[in-house]
Amino acid sequence: MKYINDDVGRHDADSAEDAVDSTAYIEQQLAEIEQQMTQLPAGFDAGEKAALQLDAAAALVSLDRGEEAWDHARQALDAFLETGTWEQAAHACDIMFNADQPDSLAALGQGIWLAVTYPVDPELSVALLQHIVDETPDDADGAAVAAVTARYIVDMRAEGKQSDDLVFFTSTLLSTVARRHQDIESQEQFDFWMKKLELDDPAKFLPRLRNVVDVLVQDNWWFDRDALQAKLPVH
Repeated sequence: MKYINDDVGRHDADSAEDAVDSTAYIEQQLAEIEQQMTQLPAGFDAGEKAALQLDAAAALVSLDRGEEAWDHARQALDAFLETGTWEQAAHACDIMFNADQPDSLAALGQGIWLAVTYPVDPELSVALLQHIVDETPDDADGAAVAAVTARYIVDMRAEGKQSDDLVFFTSTLLSTVARRHQDIESQEQFDFWMKKLELDDPAKFLPRLRNVVDVLVQDNWWFDRDALQAKLPVH
């Protein structure tokens, strides 16, 4: 999958050598991206530079150069917001979260808002929501809200093989959250847990997701949500 890495890590004798080869490859890719940025012609399209900055930011995160990654992704985000390129804007927020900088939680919250509000790639929406699951204590309801929203988005947006893959992934994610939240094991327990937490009704769990997002972002919004929402076909 493009945005979600669900591979089990390798721990054989070749893994250290593979890591070195991978680092060298990423550094080479980064150098090529940076060269492309320096060679942009006069009057270049801002979106073209932003796309290169996003690629550079992703490479820098892989190299544990979080501060540099953040700077590239943050500039790219502004360009994508200006042009209404919502999927790329949400992706920039995902990269900023992974850069592990002081405002990374604010970036995560804003990425989730974009990925839920706009019809972006459902896999990206799931990847962003999974971060909440990973960052939230086992007994907190926020992880359950994020997991059930991920499952809901997949049902609404995904098709074909992507739907099959993401239904399996998000169903497993939701089951894992239920198990760690209330030691849920049986289907009967799971159904009761879903009803108890009101996770069976989007009209109830989606407003709760907005509360989770507000906690992540606080007052550090980088765009006007009301203005963007006012432009949507349906509010």
